[in-house]
Amino acid sequence: MTKAEELPGTGTEIDGKRLAGILEFLQAAEQLKDTLRSGTTGKGRPESTAEHSWRLALMPLLFEKELGNINLLKLIKLALIHDLGEAISGDVPAPLQQPGDDRQDRERRDFQSLCSPLPADLAAELLALWDEYASAQTPEARLAKAFDKLETMLQHVLMPPQDAEFYRFNLTYGQDRTDYCLLTRQIREIVDSQTRILMKDAEVKTA
Repeated sequence: MTKAEELPGTGTEIDGKRLAGILEFLQAAEQLKDTLRSGTTGKGRPESTAEHSWRLALMPLLFEKELGNINLLKLIKLALIHDLGEAISGDVPAPLQQPGDDRQDRERRDFQSLCSPLPADLAAELLALWDEYASAQTPEARLAKAFDKLETMLQHVLMPPQDAEFYRFNLTYGQDRTDYCLLTRQIREIVDSQTRILMKDAEVKTA
């Protein structure tokens, strides 16, 4: 098909250097598929950070009607890039995270490194999104943080049975983030009720 025959709305030809940089970034981002989290899928297979990010990005799409004036596209972008730095240095499980552990600074450096092949304008855009998520000052970033915690909690109730302490931790996990708005509090109440049932079952089995 020649340029004259191109269908309207299907995009334009991209500069070769720009294309090469974007493809190099995409290939490097593939490492996120092999970056494992401490949790598992419902069938017990180790979960990757890429899988977590995918379902996190799905949440805003499903709750679009309840999100009011939230910038949906920005929210989905934040969800997709928020853990990309982990493609390089991996995930640190929530129970092992400590104040002052340099984790956020390290992830930012890793994300910058990952973005290095990108055209300057695109790298700057992604880094600005990462910083917005990290600072959690905008409505979109605060909601992304809340959904991030809720996605993790939803995954935890799907996992094969854990001990009571695991579920007890989940009942306090990310409370400051999930308290953000009525919707996230409502989701939290449902997940917490499921978690309490699982915790009681675990306590009975060890009694």
